[in-house]
Amino acid sequence: MDEREALARLADTLPGAGDDCAVVGDRVLTTDMLHETTDFPAGVDRYTAGWRAVGASLSDVAAMGADAEAAVAAYGAPRFDPDEVHDFVRGAREVCEAVDGEYVGGDLDGHDEFTVATTALGRTDDPIRRGGAGRGDAVCVTGALGRSAAAVRAFETGDHERGNELFRFTPRVAAGVALRPYATAMMDSSDGLARSLHQLVGASDVSDLGMDITESYVPVADAIPELFDDTEARRNAALFFGEDFELVFTLASDDVEAAKAASPTPISVIGNVTWDGVEMDGEPLPDRGYEHAGD
Repeated sequence: MDEREALARLADTLPGAGDDCAVVGDRVLTTDMLHETTDFPAGVDRYTAGWRAVGASLSDVAAMGADAEAAVAAYGAPRFDPDEVHDFVRGAREVCEAVDGEYVGGDLDGHDEFTVATTALGRTDDPIRRGGAGRGDAVCVTGALGRSAAAVRAFETGDHERGNELFRFTPRVAAGVALRPYATAMMDSSDGLARSLHQLVGASDVSDLGMDITESYVPVADAIPELFDDTEARRNAALFFGEDFELVFTLASDDVEAAKAASPTPISVIGNVTWDGVEMDGEPLPDRGYEHAGD
């Protein structure tokens, strides 16, 4: 059973779940867990691990259109190297500072592999949910996709400095806040673009909703053509790999230009909300992306 199946079975028990964060009053709250074997390739330093782990939770805050307030992390490892712990905390603190939030502490515990559990808190009285897309809306993304796939490739080739640089990302908190008056539905792209589109369609209150995107409109990270020679590998990196932590969202067509002007991060319109099914260039786009667990 993979993560999505497990969450689906919990739906009746936790009817409020399903967005990137839980909404509690005027706060949004999220938690994530990352493991060395699945989330930190060989060569990831502890500074990058701290930045990325906390950044992943801050990305959920961004996806709700909330201002970042604070984050904490639980750090588990077989042994505690003082320099590694210090570097981790420095990365965690600096990614919070990058989005005007604060890293306020956490916990240390023994574990059989390096594992991090992070929690982030944000504030908004008007959160953006996943379920508000309507037919005719524009389908959009911030930034460019494929950066994490490029980072993993760099680690695989032994270029750890480049891999760490690419693995650190700025959570799109400022863009999420700027989009709050405009976005009809939004989430982050941690599971990949294709899966995010399917999730937005599945979350909608409108029956038989669909999306149709154009592949050539999908913005691709500069590092992708540098690190991938194969056309299909480049395509998979941008569409399916995931873990890029960009925002995937919909806008009323009349609001596209205003949203572009408001966002500090470039916005690309990649398609439209249509009728039944998620398609790319008129062909079905598979519901495929990053898998956190399965058997």
